[in-house]
Amino acid sequence: MQLLENLNIDFLGKRKIAYAISGILILLGLISLLFRGLELGIDFKGGTQIALQFEKPIDISKVRDDIDKIGLGNVEVKTFGGETGVLLRTELQQIPADIFPKVLTAINNAIDKYNPGVQRSIIDSTVSSVTFSFGDSETADNVNDKLFELGYQSTLEQRENDNTNIIVRISIADWIEENLRSEFPDNSFQILKEEIVGPKIGEELKRDAVISVVLALLVILIYLGFRFKFAFAVGAVAALFHDVLITLGAFSLLHGIVPGLNLEISISVVAAFLTLVGYSINDTVIVFDRIRENLKIHKTAPIEENINSAINKTMRRTVVTSLTTLFVVTVLLIFGGEVLRGFAFALVFGILVGTYSSIFVASTFVLEYATKYKKKIQF
Repeated sequence: MQLLENLNIDFLGKRKIAYAISGILILLGLISLLFRGLELGIDFKGGTQIALQFEKPIDISKVRDDIDKIGLGNVEVKTFGGETGVLLRTELQQIPADIFPKVLTAINNAIDKYNPGVQRSIIDSTVSSVTFSFGDSETADNVNDKLFELGYQSTLEQRENDNTNIIVRISIADWIEENLRSEFPDNSFQILKEEIVGPKIGEELKRDAVISVVLALLVILIYLGFRFKFAFAVGAVAALFHDVLITLGAFSLLHGIVPGLNLEISISVVAAFLTLVGYSINDTVIVFDRIRENLKIHKTAPIEENINSAINKTMRRTVVTSLTTLFVVTVLLIFGGEVLRGFAFALVFGILVGTYSSIFVASTFVLEYATKYKKKIQF
């Protein structure tokens, strides 16, 4: 990194080129956000998301055909983390009422197959669960064990001196599992996860995510206003808006285009954006500290010269820190798996954009402010 020492590059002299680059990236992002929008995850839309892991590579088109036949309406089916993983997503949170009789029949058939002739009655049922009552606790215990082995979410209802009732929870995952096992008898699978989020919770999470980002930017604006000057604070927040907007645009533009890159907006991606805000502002503050130091020492020098000098002197630190962090999150992007891919992409892309904005957005804003309003910034 000795090549980065004693630099004397006129960064501010190239700011118009940077303005053009930023303008193009922001414009492309806004157009994509307007026409393509963002792919919101289950956290924000509400619904059910199920991840399946098969033992052998699976024909995803056959899975789609089989899922279409089981009465769940529009279900998104795609590969997940390789040829053996399948991700299913639907806006339903529970089994449709017209499917419930079929699910109940499947449960009764399972009971009759392994416990022929057993007497039972249904004492309670909803679209999400059914409660069976048996003649004695031993029979109930045996049936419960067998249903559990078959993959049903069954439990004994604990009551004083009476354990003859079994509660079987009925979920979309159960119905999918019941049907797919018969379609793929030679390729066993397991349910890795089932996430169910109601629409109200999804809206609350969406609102809280926006509030958290806005509050973070507001606190940063106030803090930097006290620590530096108003122009520095606004420049830093403008750079953060720049970083977040371009990264959001990349999520919108690249989702569904780059194979294997899951760029839906989830809670973990929002966490990545907040991490990006913190990382970017840290880089900007380092540059601002050196600008302030230069302005104190070289009071008669032109502000453009002081800012250029500060950027050149901090360049080595900026590049080393960015590359070190970039190596780590790039490994996470490549090897972190499907679930963490959106989180890692936000950090990789955001670090690159954030490093660029610390030089060409935050610092140049201070220069433009001082030039436009003909104000001499002093400390």
